[in-house]
Amino acid sequence: MEEMEEELKCPVCGSFYREPIILPCSHNLCQACARNILVQTPESESPQSRRASGSGVSDYDYLDLDKMSLYSEADSGYGSYGGFASAPTTPCQKSPNGVRVFPPAMPPPPTHLSPALAPVPRNSCITCPQCHRSLILDDRGLRGFPKNRVLEGVIDRYQQSKAAALKCQLCEKAPKEATVMCEQCDVFYCDPCRLRCHPPRGPLAKHRLVPPAQGRVSRRLSPRKVSTCTDHELENHSMYCVQCKMPVCYQCLEEGKHSSHEVKALGAMWKLHKSQLSQALNGLSDRAKEAKEFLVQLRTMVQQIQENSVEFEACLVAQCDALIDALNRRKAQLLARVNKEHEHKLKVVRDQISHCTVKLRQTTGLMEYCLEVIKENDPSGFLQISDALIRRVHLTEDQWGKGTLTPRMTTDFDLSLDNSPLLQSIHQLDFVQVKASSPVPATPILQLEECCTHNNSATLSWKQPPLSTIAADGYILELDDGSGGQFREVYVGKETMCTVDGLHFNSTYNARVKAFNKTGVSPYSKTLVLQTSEAAGAHETKPMKGR
Repeated sequence: MEEMEEELKCPVCGSFYREPIILPCSHNLCQACARNILVQTPESESPQSRRASGSGVSDYDYLDLDKMSLYSEADSGYGSYGGFASAPTTPCQKSPNGVRVFPPAMPPPPTHLSPALAPVPRNSCITCPQCHRSLILDDRGLRGFPKNRVLEGVIDRYQQSKAAALKCQLCEKAPKEATVMCEQCDVFYCDPCRLRCHPPRGPLAKHRLVPPAQGRVSRRLSPRKVSTCTDHELENHSMYCVQCKMPVCYQCLEEGKHSSHEVKALGAMWKLHKSQLSQALNGLSDRAKEAKEFLVQLRTMVQQIQENSVEFEACLVAQCDALIDALNRRKAQLLARVNKEHEHKLKVVRDQISHCTVKLRQTTGLMEYCLEVIKENDPSGFLQISDALIRRVHLTEDQWGKGTLTPRMTTDFDLSLDNSPLLQSIHQLDFVQVKASSPVPATPILQLEECCTHNNSATLSWKQPPLSTIAADGYILELDDGSGGQFREVYVGKETMCTVDGLHFNSTYNARVKAFNKTGVSPYSKTLVLQTSEAAGAHETKPMKGR
């Protein structure tokens, strides 16, 4: 259950979701956080000038600000970059969990209005902090987004399972353990706070006080709110629109944009999507099981490398000591080579362990979250998020594809000391390989004539050396943050060309690439300097230079 916690936290505030809403991209935000990251767009970018009348795809228009995707021609890898494509005059902020978001561009709503009811300025725009897709709100504002009641239910159960003892909700400093709960006030009290804030006299004398455990159960058994239509707030969801993939009400079918769409019974689609998510989870569960076994294999390899290293060093020392004083100087050099090989093997295996552990933690968290979602008995709420969850499960399963669970390093030290030469040939003493092994691929070469920048995007191209005979399984492209900071991976795949969008304007980036195969990774290529355009309106294409 602990690995599921990241699925339950808002990407903006970093805390558990409070009144979560579902964006059209299927990601979630706290309702208050969604309002905090709203920005206003110029009048020329009004959605009225771009919205096609009668379109049934969405009530929202995606902006040209969506510049965060990384793609390559016929991309077969994956990429991610933590930058944010905003106007040069709009600085970015980072949320507690590392996601870049827009700063608030408008004053907070009056305290007497909830975030959903407070008026939203005209032409307000919101950008998803996870996929960076931007959209302009219509007249309904934040009320046009459906609430994710399934996620709220999962968070409630998770928090209840984590709470060891119920605490008083009115203690100012260190909360004391609650002794009673008022069913009418829906508040947990310790004895001092109950006597001070809830005296047994006057109107409060009729309130029913129960033990905390009983109060928790009554909270859990309280009826959930009925899901209502976002377009017709007085109507409950009763059908499912197959074309729009969302629950709808009867009024939507009679007079709304879904009148000509194919619809099906809500309960039938609920059961169908639950079945599809369960089937997808079965495949992902098998991958997770294989990943756990693979981690055990990798940890065993670490132990074997350690043991083989000790054994190899002892043998080497014994052979060198037998070759009198002339061998001593050479012995130190050979030991250094063995230690270097030892560290290289450990580094490759440990890096793979770390990468696989992170991926397994994310996979397990997604699985636990999906299992909790399946437990929900709210058809419409479930159908609001089921498609996105099914896609995420399939995508995560694909990431555990061929080659992911294969060690990149062997445990054997493929070297042997030949002590047959005479003493006068000691200076020629060197290792010989016991068995042939696949070497790492050669260092890729960045093709400067094909690398260029355009506005705030950069296209990079590379190739293997002409005389290289060692095949590469793929390439890793790395980019710094534009300020001389640490490099980060932005593309991993088999392609030899990649376009990176969403860079900052008028910034200098450094790029480098390396190749890898089952044996290991090649050295980095020469660093390439990228200079982006000064402003969004510039159209010049700048060549690259290496160093």
